[in-house]
Amino acid sequence: MRIDKFLGNLKYGSRSEVKRLIKNKHVMIDGLQVTRPEHTLDPLKETVTIDGLSVFYQDPVHIALYKPKGFLSAHHDPMHPVALSWIQEPYSRFDLSIAGRLDLDAEGLLILTTDGDLLHQITHPNHHLPKTYEVTLNKPLMHSESLLTGVTIHDGHGNPYLAKALSVEHQGIHVKIAIDEGKFHQVKRMFKAVGYEVENLKRISIGSLTLGDLQPGEYRLFRKEEL
Repeated sequence: MRIDKFLGNLKYGSRSEVKRLIKNKHVMIDGLQVTRPEHTLDPLKETVTIDGLSVFYQDPVHIALYKPKGFLSAHHDPMHPVALSWIQEPYSRFDLSIAGRLDLDAEGLLILTTDGDLLHQITHPNHHLPKTYEVTLNKPLMHSESLLTGVTIHDGHGNPYLAKALSVEHQGIHVKIAIDEGKFHQVKRMFKAVGYEVENLKRISIGSLTLGDLQPGEYRLFRKEEL
């Protein structure tokens, strides 16, 4: 990888700012001065420093974040605070993709990753990765069998499809439901189809990865094998 692209990807400045940083001899690789933006390196094997400070690099990066309610599943938004604002240095410098978004008023497990293959594994419907939610309803659930058999709802484009729960556990208004898709407002729409309103929704697991002891706004690194 070119050194100017490497530093640009890690948000050390615009293309021109990074090139100026290099040409002005602020950058070293393994202790040797670099003055050419086109100089190539292997960032997993070589150490880059800027004015003597090491540049952190890791590939891939997988982060499990507990997204609080009121935060949008996005990098930037002019109207709402965003989930990515919880990620601090050095991981805030990485180009993290969101694997399976949560609504603004929902909370729980959000996966951020730099790995396109993992992103596809989580989000593509053909992989049928189970996702489990804890839900609070407006009244006690009496229609769990309908959710397991399947209800017809509409996706974000208005197309009807049959949505089935993998499992449903409930006690009064408190429900734990697992699905293997993640279409537009799917859980809310499934409950609405059988006559209930979701008052709170919290995703507690994706595949085998769980929230664990994370609190709202906290995050941790995880290994791909944990899914």
